[in-house]
Amino acid sequence: MAAINPYLMFNGTCEEAFLFYKSVFGGDFPYMGKYKDAPAEEGEVLSEEALNRIMHVSLPIGNTILMGSDSHPRYGDVGFGDNFSISINTESREEADKIFSGLSAGGHVEMAMDDTFWGSYFGMFKDKFGVNWMVSFDKNPPAGEF
Repeated sequence: MAAINPYLMFNGTCEEAFLFYKSVFGGDFPYMGKYKDAPAEEGEVLSEEALNRIMHVSLPIGNTILMGSDSHPRYGDVGFGDNFSISINTESREEADKIFSGLSAGGHVEMAMDDTFWGSYFGMFKDKFGVNWMVSFDKNPPAGEF
């Protein structure tokens, strides 16, 4: 069955927040990547501040992985209520498609399920109740990442 983890969104303070959470919970970041580490969209030019924002970070805490990122300038800052998502990591592409299709019905798809540059089959949406979701299948997930 799928694993469910909290995913927090920030407006430029993700690294600071996760360093704080790490100081409280301990542990290490299996992954912390910045937008400058990702391939740029064609024609997209980002400021130095935007390039240094966190694209994704994960911090294992017990049997849960606390995940987060900063908002991307393309989408603007996040507001209260849009500053978190529920992230579901599935055991197969089929399970990912089933969960994505079921939960996104009547909602708004932000990113359809597709293969990504980081190796996941991934999509995200807001359900019909306004809750943000991310669905991911990692065929060969790195330990503790995503």
